[in-house]
Amino acid sequence: MNSAEIKLDLFRKIDSLDNSELEKIYNKLIGLLNTATSNKSPLNPELKEALDEALDASKAGQTYSHEEVMQKTKEKYSNLFK
Repeated sequence: MNSAEIKLDLFRKIDSLDNSELEKIYNKLIGLLNTATSNKSPLNPELKEALDEALDASKAGQTYSHEEVMQKTKEKYSNLFK
């Protein structure tokens, strides 16, 4: 599909929505477009920092098996595993 065909397909799909569906899709689409066109990371600063720390630890050889991670997660967040 070329860009003109993609735009036409999107237009047709959007045009077929009722008002409530259109509002929901509009808000989501604007959010995606704003994220895609901005230079800001879509991650919040705390999550980005945590991921950077995890990557640094991995590079330093501080890794854990899947089983170890799951065991520690179940201990710390037992309410998530019911």
